[in-house]
Amino acid sequence: MTAQPATVATPGTTVARGRVDPIHVAAAVLITASVLWRASITTRGFLTADDFPLVAQADAGGPHPDHLFSLYNNHLMPAARLLTWVTHRLTEYEYWPYATLMLIGQVAVSVAFYRLLRLLLPTTWALLVPLCLFVFNPLTLEVTAWWAVGINLLPMQLAMIVAIGAQVRYLRTGRRRHLVTLGASVVVALLFFEKALLVVAAVFLLTLCLYAPGGPVRAVLTTVRRWWPAWLVLTGISVAYLAGYLSVSASSLRAPVSAAEVGTFLQQFYGQSLPAGLVGGPWTWLDGADGPALVAPTRPAQWASWAMVAAFAGFTVWLRRRVAVRAWLLLALYSGLGAGLIGVTRLGSGFSGVAGLVPRYLGDVLLVAALCVGVALCGLRRGEPDTSELDAAGPDGAGPEGAEPEGAAGPVPLRARPQRFVTALAVGLVLLLGSSVHSGVDFGTDWRDKAGRDYLNTARTDLATAEPGTVFMDQPVPERVVPGLSHPWNLQSRFFAPLDDDPVFVTRARRLWVFDDAGHVRPAWVKGVRAERGPAPGCGYQVRVDRPARIPLESTVVDYWQVVRIGYLSDRDTVATFRLGDGETVPFDVHRGLNAMFLLVSGGGDEVQLAVSDPAASLCTDEIEIGALVPQPVG
Repeated sequence: MTAQPATVATPGTTVARGRVDPIHVAAAVLITASVLWRASITTRGFLTADDFPLVAQADAGGPHPDHLFSLYNNHLMPAARLLTWVTHRLTEYEYWPYATLMLIGQVAVSVAFYRLLRLLLPTTWALLVPLCLFVFNPLTLEVTAWWAVGINLLPMQLAMIVAIGAQVRYLRTGRRRHLVTLGASVVVALLFFEKALLVVAAVFLLTLCLYAPGGPVRAVLTTVRRWWPAWLVLTGISVAYLAGYLSVSASSLRAPVSAAEVGTFLQQFYGQSLPAGLVGGPWTWLDGADGPALVAPTRPAQWASWAMVAAFAGFTVWLRRRVAVRAWLLLALYSGLGAGLIGVTRLGSGFSGVAGLVPRYLGDVLLVAALCVGVALCGLRRGEPDTSELDAAGPDGAGPEGAEPEGAAGPVPLRARPQRFVTALAVGLVLLLGSSVHSGVDFGTDWRDKAGRDYLNTARTDLATAEPGTVFMDQPVPERVVPGLSHPWNLQSRFFAPLDDDPVFVTRARRLWVFDDAGHVRPAWVKGVRAERGPAPGCGYQVRVDRPARIPLESTVVDYWQVVRIGYLSDRDTVATFRLGDGETVPFDVHRGLNAMFLLVSGGGDEVQLAVSDPAASLCTDEIEIGALVPQPVG
């Protein structure tokens, strides 16, 4: 038997059966490196902001439909709520389960994205450019660090990849089974995030821009007529979902305050965030308090990023002509759709000043951008219906280089490229990776500082050593831990509820403790409006059953919930009542001797009323203060 010569697996040659494709190996190394890079940043942080209310709601609501299908900030995400509840059941407020799930999700998204590139593009080394642009993009670090963002966007990104892949296979084969995958991916994504409706738009625009021949009118008509079964499936899903979502949600639409507000947003979105994201930026960030940082490239960096994007776009148009133009048109259309959605839901609010600098708003746009970069640089694989009209000629007029026929087993021979092109490709990849890693440094530094983690850990440590009977009165946690916009889920009783040994909260107590801003357990005090000094020497105001006291305050108290501290001296145990202005009368136990009582009351006015129920009892007080709970002063 004659021995067959071995086939060398090099780029541009057919890979023998059983041999490893070197591009697969390179892609696997890059994906692994990107996940490790993300893990090194993610694990520095902790849960933050919206994460705490989501976990607290999961703890309170459990896997019941009323909880799963309730809205959070007008977001309908039953699958995200269910996954949060399951994860919370593993540990209390530990971060590692959430971080692990996000990184696993990133692995799935990265592998699926590479497979999509292999499906869409010729199999050449150049497809590593869009792969690196997506998996190493610093503007998507938030997606794998912040649970409230990752649980929405990672399923949406994965669904967009799967849906586009299913649509491309349907376009090539006409087999209806691919429509099942297409519809299922959208349905699953919608269970995590209502914004996943944009997957439908992405599929339509990609089909229109990359697979429908002719001018604008002809392309639209061809897209609608030829592939109408796909639009029937997606339209049916979209209409059914919108009918359900709109029936339970309030409108999120807002009107911009002014044209200047719109201009600022567009400058941020298109002048700073998107171009920086296309070249591994933004290099510098704006501190996001306890949340992730915001995009903040310097003015020279903005101009440099735009110059690089313009130069690359011009090069690809020269290289690929029509297909590159269509790819950039796809990016323009989808990014415009994304920017428009942000504009009508975020402008006109207190956050509109930085709406265009929030990285998570570009999580889906950057996925489409990476695909468009790949198509513009590499061209489309040959063999799809009517793509011959879209395949741009190379610079020598001989057609796109590296095109691969449908069904090929591996890479096919490439026309010899100039050495300078190969060198430029390698240098470009190195610069892109270096730029991304550099941008990730400051992001990771900002993400490492977590007020919520420090507050929680300090509180848990102090609670573990607190004396028996330590009780608290419910107050908001610090604004930097959970914003007041999340009320009532920013209250300490909700914040600590997911702990197995959560603190006890009361509305009245003889001895009371508070959490200070750092989370330490401290004896409580009240700071606010005092009662005027009483007339009786050594007693202040004497209260008997036949002589209840009306005690004037030094100033008027606003009608709302207040905390009262009453210091008193009583000759016996009895029951007293307290009333602030015209508010509700609150009873409390009086104990013999010198004591104090903390009460949570509702009311307002410029006087209080104090009475006792025992005819034989006599109570003296000259120490009443109404206001906010604070730690007891030292000394």
